[in-house]
Amino acid sequence: MPISYNTLMKNLKNALLLKQLYQLKQLGYKYTSATCYKEEEPDLTLPNTLASLEKQAVECHLCELSKSRTKVVFGEGNTNADLMFVGDAPSNSDDSSGKVFTGRSGDVLTKMIENVLGLSRADVYITNVLKCRAQNTQNPSPAHAHTCHPYLLKQIELIKPKLVIAFGEMAYHYLTGDDSEISQVRGNLYKQDGYTILPTYHPNYLLRNPSAKKEVMTDLLKVKNLL
Repeated sequence: MPISYNTLMKNLKNALLLKQLYQLKQLGYKYTSATCYKEEEPDLTLPNTLASLEKQAVECHLCELSKSRTKVVFGEGNTNADLMFVGDAPSNSDDSSGKVFTGRSGDVLTKMIENVLGLSRADVYITNVLKCRAQNTQNPSPAHAHTCHPYLLKQIELIKPKLVIAFGEMAYHYLTGDDSEISQVRGNLYKQDGYTILPTYHPNYLLRNPSAKKEVMTDLLKVKNLL
């Protein structure tokens, strides 16, 4: 198994410290029980309120997407929702407004929620795996997604939805760890950590492939029955 970067750095620090101790011993110093060096472990816990979690996400600079974003798109809706929608990444219009699922894909999602489920956007919670828009010439990389992944999992933990709709392969993969194509898994139910995941096609896919709306309609009617 490859040695991690953090392990290499700790080994280097220990080697330098040992070298220094041997040099001091040659000069006549004696070893003591005093602690010469103690590395403080970073606090990796995330806040336990959505407001604090969003504030941390807004101030996040852990990957290069923070350099190109206009606004962080954290998510919005009912913070006690039974139903949660998870997409892949913010669009250009999302990036400009700081709102999630705006523009044409947002219109499609709104129609799904209102016309099929009989709910409003205020009744559900909507977010993405990525909280920053990917650069125009770049697809979201696994490094970007893994950086944002803890924010998504914490959102789910705090909101406690009963059902999560995963829009597309990226959302489905980072919620389940499964690399299957969305066409193979859409409409199926997956139990996970106190909630159920239902993958289906992304609204952007429906804009390019209107014939897939019938399949998504079937999936949403299944959601309606479950709710």
